Amino acid sequence: MRGQKSKKKLTLAALVTLIVAALSGFGYALNFQQPASLFDTSTNVTPPLLHFPRLQLDRHLPSSPEGREKHRFNTSNVWQRRNRNLEKIEARLGEARAAIKEAINRDDEPDPDYLPTGPMYRNAKAFHRSYLEMENQFKVYIYEEGDPPIFHTAPSHGVLGLEGIFINEMEQSQFRTRDPDKAQVYFLPFSIISIVHFVYVVDSHDWSRMQNTVADYVNVIAQKYPYWNRSLGADHFMLACHDWGPKISFAVPNLYNSSIRALCNANTSERFNPYRDVSIPEVDLPGGTTDGLLGGPSPSHRPIFVFFAGGIHGYIRTVLFELWENKDTEVQVRQYLPKGVKYYDMLRKSKFCICPSGYEVADARIFEALYTGCVPVIIKDHYVAPFSDVLNWESFSVIIPVKDIPNLKKIVKNISPRQYIKMQMRGLKVRKHFEVSFPPKRYDVFHMILHSIWLRRLNLQIRDYEVL
Repeated sequence: MRGQKSKKKLTLAALVTLIVAALSGFGYALNFQQPASLFDTSTNVTPPLLHFPRLQLDRHLPSSPEGREKHRFNTSNVWQRRNRNLEKIEARLGEARAAIKEAINRDDEPDPDYLPTGPMYRNAKAFHRSYLEMENQFKVYIYEEGDPPIFHTAPSHGVLGLEGIFINEMEQSQFRTRDPDKAQVYFLPFSIISIVHFVYVVDSHDWSRMQNTVADYVNVIAQKYPYWNRSLGADHFMLACHDWGPKISFAVPNLYNSSIRALCNANTSERFNPYRDVSIPEVDLPGGTTDGLLGGPSPSHRPIFVFFAGGIHGYIRTVLFELWENKDTEVQVRQYLPKGVKYYDMLRKSKFCICPSGYEVADARIFEALYTGCVPVIIKDHYVAPFSDVLNWESFSVIIPVKDIPNLKKIVKNISPRQYIKMQMRGLKVRKHFEVSFPPKRYDVFHMILHSIWLRRLNLQIRDYEVL
């Protein structure tokens, strides 16, 4: 009987409470999907309690009764210390939630660098308070296991460069803590870009080696540390800009069922969950920086009404080209630019820039448009835009369902010159949230990614039970 009772205790659940009361209210519009918002407190729902079975690990226990008792005593002391730390963390997170809700009805707080205001934000005051709370207390532990080039580093240039930039900057960030007991979240520092480059056998169509690399890593940290098993990964996150990131994550069920996945390819039809996962921008940095990419003329010096140039990748672009390629002088849709004409120069001459999906929903064109002051015209299915729990994308971009591609010109023409100027100016203001800075600056893309992860952590309450 004693052995049976012990086994029952070993499988006691880690208890995770999802705070949904502060997260309800967002719906889906025009296939442009938005996550729940911490900043909508219009409803009051009792948080449900979700029980997750704790993973059982193989323990090498002492054989003698005295040894087992000493082991139990030492283990209990360690657990008590960790649990006290966890309780302190949860208490501070609770205070942050309360402060964010209170900020909605307060006057604007001063900020030396930037004060979020305007219709570009779903709730500017709550966002600002949340950002300040993040700066004040957010701590991330990076598991030190794993060696480069698969872990702790990644390429930081080109269209997938943000993955490497984030990993590299996170390693030296002020948000990093070397004490895992003081962390609110835990970063799994593998690079999907590097896994694809160094592990995948070209043309093999075999995903097993890549998936096993991730699964083995999670198994290592689950065996060595208590934190993954405490929440089944709910307070852990990975980050990937490569399109294969979501599928590789499927190797570990709890990685895509429980963990926070920060992904460029934020496609809800491929199991991206906007209530838990984080959409991050796919930013093309040919030289590894934004040098020469930012800025453009005023609206009055943009003679092109609507512009797009690019290859035919995926069904959305196929429809776009069939209906609009070389069909209208005001809607310039083409595959190739004339010799000597630069793509970025065309963006800077255009009022509206079409940003359709390719083979995947992730695309750098939205952010190229924002960088150059062109209003994005977004045509995507099942896409969750970056930071859309904070940003009101409808205020600075045009969102067109795929079924309305035939009406593209009519939809854009219905935007008055005055409204266009407002949208263009708003885009210039929010552009700072997608800019890459070295070192990172407040409110830039690095901090906005962290803020999105911070919001997901605010959605959780984690309690641990002693395992005997």
